[in-house]
Amino acid sequence: MDYNHLLSDNVKKLKPSGIRKFFDILEELNSDDAISLGIGEPDFVTPWHIRDAGIFSLEKGFTKYTGNAGLTRLRGEIAGYLKRRFNLEYTFKDQIIVTVGGSEAIDLTIRALVNPGEEVIVPVPSFVCYGPITELACGKPVYVETKVENEFRLTADELRAAITPKTKLLVLPYPNNPTGGIMERSDLEALADVLRGTDIMVLSDEIYAELTYGQHHVSMANIPGMYDRTIVVNGFSKSHAMTGWRMGYVCGPVPIIQQMLKIHQYAIMSAPTTSQYAAIEALKTGDPDVEMMRKDYDYRRRFLLDGLRNLNISCFEPKGAFYMFPCIQSTGLTSEEFCERFILEEKVAVIPGDAFGKSGEGFVRMCYASSIDNISEALKRLERFLNRL
Repeated sequence: MDYNHLLSDNVKKLKPSGIRKFFDILEELNSDDAISLGIGEPDFVTPWHIRDAGIFSLEKGFTKYTGNAGLTRLRGEIAGYLKRRFNLEYTFKDQIIVTVGGSEAIDLTIRALVNPGEEVIVPVPSFVCYGPITELACGKPVYVETKVENEFRLTADELRAAITPKTKLLVLPYPNNPTGGIMERSDLEALADVLRGTDIMVLSDEIYAELTYGQHHVSMANIPGMYDRTIVVNGFSKSHAMTGWRMGYVCGPVPIIQQMLKIHQYAIMSAPTTSQYAAIEALKTGDPDVEMMRKDYDYRRRFLLDGLRNLNISCFEPKGAFYMFPCIQSTGLTSEEFCERFILEEKVAVIPGDAFGKSGEGFVRMCYASSIDNISEALKRLERFLNRL
């Protein structure tokens, strides 16, 4: 049967993720000495007390649906956590929805706000989902290429130049995947100056907010005048090493959150109950775990950065997330060529920078949420690889 004419045109137009290819190659290699610096996932196992809370919820028979927006206790803990850690105030009753990972929260935000033909500004390089989700909502992603000389921050001038009468939403994916770039308060204030007087909303994806080095994360919602037009997306995957639990949340103005809740009700019903109980434990007692992991990532960050610079690979110092975004233009290879040869010749997986947007060409993403032994061995293989070019 020919299924082609049955499929949605919007879905057929989507390109597969540029990240996936290298995981497939790694799997085909099926080698014990292969090293992945590709996947954006903590190498820590979820702390035991959080796992125990999930197990305990099963033992108690908590296996039914929760309320659509999530357990009241969990939303209360989220509200307390956001106030405690980031000075953000949201009421658990009507400003927070617990979602299936941060990904669902991004999807809810875009689908609730974007009408067909409206534009969504997406700074790139950035995580791969914002543009395709916009296209599925029949909106138009407008990619703004950020630059290494600005440490891949979105500048006020770049934002101003991208705005048109059709602009509906600005995505702020900081701390940034794949570059490790962050936005400081002064950067956000400059963007806010551009946005004032417009009706443009902001989707602030803060999934890496706990992973900053040398300075504390500032949310766009903290900037005067921006709280009422900012949707904050966050979750537990990166901060608490809970990727497989699929726990995220979205916070924002009541009228918008209530519209998102309708989509969530029809598409998801409610996030997994066991995961919600684990998340309560994570927020109640997990701060020391978060800090332990952050310090460990910071050590690996400095180790990898020193290693790259010792090999004369240019790389700006990332201040957030757990990625390094070195420039490989001096090798004469494209990002794709570099990654293909590196994985096939040295069995080390890294991701081409252009998988995250055009301005990522000439760079590769390395995830340092891997052991020091792995990072050290990857650097040795990189040196060998570079010497052969």
